[in-house]
Amino acid sequence: MTDIAHPATRPANPRFSSGPCAKPPTWNLDVLRDAPLGRSHRAAVGKAKLKAAIEETRELLNIPADYKIGIVPASDTGAVEMALWNLLGARPVEMLAWESFGSGWITDVVKQLKIDATVKTADYGQIVDLASVDFNNDVVFTWNGTTSGVRVPNGDWIADDRSGLTICDATSAAFAMELPWDKLDVTTYSWQKVLGGEAAHGMIILSPRAVERLETYAPAWPLPKIFRLTKAGKLIDGIFTGATINTPSMLCVEDYLFALSWARSVGGLKGLIARADTNSAAIDSFCAANDWIENLAEDAATQSNTSVCLKFTDARITDGATFAKAVAKRLEAEGVAFDMGAYRDAPAGLRIWCGATVETSDIEALLPWIKWAFEAEIAPL
Repeated sequence: MTDIAHPATRPANPRFSSGPCAKPPTWNLDVLRDAPLGRSHRAAVGKAKLKAAIEETRELLNIPADYKIGIVPASDTGAVEMALWNLLGARPVEMLAWESFGSGWITDVVKQLKIDATVKTADYGQIVDLASVDFNNDVVFTWNGTTSGVRVPNGDWIADDRSGLTICDATSAAFAMELPWDKLDVTTYSWQKVLGGEAAHGMIILSPRAVERLETYAPAWPLPKIFRLTKAGKLIDGIFTGATINTPSMLCVEDYLFALSWARSVGGLKGLIARADTNSAAIDSFCAANDWIENLAEDAATQSNTSVCLKFTDARITDGATFAKAVAKRLEAEGVAFDMGAYRDAPAGLRIWCGATVETSDIEALLPWIKWAFEAEIAPL
């Protein structure tokens, strides 16, 4: 190994995975002590916990009172696919994608539901022409591309007088970015991202327009029980008050309730956004000071403040994938950064989670280690 001096400080928490993400800084096993383990989720105590998770989510995210919030199975993927299978087919569809998960929704719609959708895609680091979107169509998009680090800059591009529905995968945006609820008809996310919750549970948020579609339109394809949101043409309202479609983990529910409490303790939504912004800004400064690394997102206006994706730009690097993996492996071997490699379908590089549960001091301690690992790997080239 090349003898390059190690940085003096190490991150206190080396967990920079983009999902499941780092737990809140004050988390410990004792916060789960009130979980009603071994009890039915249909018992009064279970229903109360589930309803609290829904209502506290509403309060923290400033979700309008007439929007429905439900806890559903299979994480964000289950929530998105529930929306696609229930709502699409009534109008023409426009699919927007600039990273792997958005591309996955295209596969669902075009190949599985066999809808002749208008498809608009952009390469990693870029975003589609948002001004070209036709809101007479139902529009499906990700707010923040977890695997590309590219997000929509705001909701101004979404028409107020739209005829179609907007279906937004907001899984790495919720709790770290402002979501304009009047522009979003279906919004989904999972607990495992910005609040550092556990996997396997998803959230689906429906506007009155989405509920109207559900109650006036029946798709041509069959719906498995786990996807059904209506019965006899009416919304199954219990889903949105805590009567979940299938059995939830009350341990995970307790964990989510703690995360919501922690979020309030750091200033609520504004505090969470500020923490993510400060974390990502530290990386921006690092990239500006080093000409061998830069943000994968080409436009600063679309750079994510949660899943920050970086690429190496040094001309001496001939095999980007091998080099990036070696850097990530070196950081992991030192115990200073876990799970920081780029997503498998994304360009070679690093991906650093900067969501609110990550402490800025850990980001600041990590950055000299990235430089150390880069210098160690580039020296023999």
